[in-house]
Amino acid sequence: MRIGITCYPHHGGSGVVATELGKHLAGHGHDVAFISYSTPLRLTELAPRVSFHEVEIVSYPLLKQFPYTLALASKMAEVARMKQLQVLHVHYAIPFAAAALLAKQIVPELNLKVVTTLHGTDITLVGRNPSFRSITAMTIENSDAVTAVSKFLKEETYREFSVKKEIDLIYNFIDPDRHAPVCTNCVSPLNCPDQFTLMHISNFRPVKRVTDVIRIFARFTEKKNARLVMMGDGPDASTACRLAEDLGVRDQVEFVGVVNNVIPFLEETNLLLLPSETESFGLVALEAMASGVPVVASDVGGLSEVVEHGMTGFLAPVGDVAAMTEYALEILDDCSSCRKFARAARKRAVELFDYHDIVPQYEAVYERVLG
Repeated sequence: MRIGITCYPHHGGSGVVATELGKHLAGHGHDVAFISYSTPLRLTELAPRVSFHEVEIVSYPLLKQFPYTLALASKMAEVARMKQLQVLHVHYAIPFAAAALLAKQIVPELNLKVVTTLHGTDITLVGRNPSFRSITAMTIENSDAVTAVSKFLKEETYREFSVKKEIDLIYNFIDPDRHAPVCTNCVSPLNCPDQFTLMHISNFRPVKRVTDVIRIFARFTEKKNARLVMMGDGPDASTACRLAEDLGVRDQVEFVGVVNNVIPFLEETNLLLLPSETESFGLVALEAMASGVPVVASDVGGLSEVVEHGMTGFLAPVGDVAAMTEYALEILDDCSSCRKFARAARKRAVELFDYHDIVPQYEAVYERVLG
């Protein structure tokens, strides 16, 4: 099949999943064309059967804001003609699905099919904004197929928009062979006798509650020797840094910025903290579990579909810093406890979210819409 993929090119979960999906599809013999305003973060080199096509952004005095949706639609149509695409798979409803539906009309001779994957904030935040609610509903109803990355998100879409469109549940995925679960086989967790490593990965937006991460860590260090790796960047990074100084743990917190390959960092980590306000799936939790890293997270959204409470980590109410700290201490109480959680985390990630099982589900959707 010949598939066009559009996603946000940054380090968010939707862009990561879209990029990895495209690479695996190419590995299955499909032709994949990525269409975006810059190269997706994890598309560091173009594999065979993969191409990238950049949407040109220009300035013009009469346009207060550049109409990216229209430029994207034109580029989609151009690439579709050039590559004779059969499917446009867009990862995020707004504005990508709207652009894909426009592109479909620009090149009617191709009979393009539009597959829209909902990832979270396109429904729970952006889509429900009054400015976008009606067009979000329209794009869902008019896509040839719609998928959601969690049961929570699927149900939330029906509840919020009252759409009639059938939505397929297709979970996010990992490649087990890329993850080396260090803690699952060793006699004691990495650095267990001397120092634990806790990690947080996000875009540092308010919804991620990065100040809760710092507060949990500060409480944790009252009982255990540890360091905290803060991976990513965003508007709340400076706030988190100041709070670490105020709580006296700044020397133990490392801000490493945006990292293309998180796996080497996860291999040196004992616990992931994800105290988000909401998560429609929680891809970073899944990637951590694939590396044998237990997770302490908020009991919100689709996280309970990824993290098994009491087995692969713990889930606590949003903002309950005390509970999350106690859960972290329980997991890392001793070497046997850490190893037990690490093994369970790796096992669940591999058994339920292996790309070998997930990618064919997307292929089945493409085949269905193509008839």
